[in-house]
Amino acid sequence: MTEWDQFFRNKIRQILTEKKSVIDIGGGLRVIKEKNNRYDPKREWIRPLLEKIDYKILDPIPDYHPDIIGDIHSLPFADNSQEAIICIAVLEHVEDPIRAWQEIYRVLKPGGHAFIYVPFLYYYHAEKGYYGDFWRFTRDTVEHLSKSFSKTEIVPVRGAVETWIKLSPIGRFKILEPFWQFIDRITGKYKTNQVSGFNIFLIK
Repeated sequence: MTEWDQFFRNKIRQILTEKKSVIDIGGGLRVIKEKNNRYDPKREWIRPLLEKIDYKILDPIPDYHPDIIGDIHSLPFADNSQEAIICIAVLEHVEDPIRAWQEIYRVLKPGGHAFIYVPFLYYYHAEKGYYGDFWRFTRDTVEHLSKSFSKTEIVPVRGAVETWIKLSPIGRFKILEPFWQFIDRITGKYKTNQVSGFNIFLIK
């Protein structure tokens, strides 16, 4: 398992075991077929954890049957009211990600947790009629947007070689991913800023 996958597992498990309620903006956990446009069977390990907490999906439109219809630019929650927020692969699709990041901070309780994923070097992936694809985020951007939080952990997703391959037609062949990861490690390209994106864990 890659470092970024292990970080994802550890932090999502931490949130879902330490907190009693979680708002998943956009349904990025992708484990409830009835409330999502994408389902990921590799994340079935999350489902038992969800059964023990108050887990709700928020989305701006009703098409995928979210629990809450709301806009990330103006979250329908009071200040300091939410225990945890999950926001995976959403902020590149919103018109004002700075305001959205501030909204996540605003609604979290002191000590509340947030898990965010944002892309950097990643292919265009709008959904026609549903959302556009507006933004990409460097590590500097992530650090700047997170400066109000008391704790920030950032783990890059993919190294430079695998990121380059992912953007090419060869990236379709997932069976080769371990090889590209190996090349990143032996060449030192895993520890660069030329990555696909960032997994981020925040504490208010």
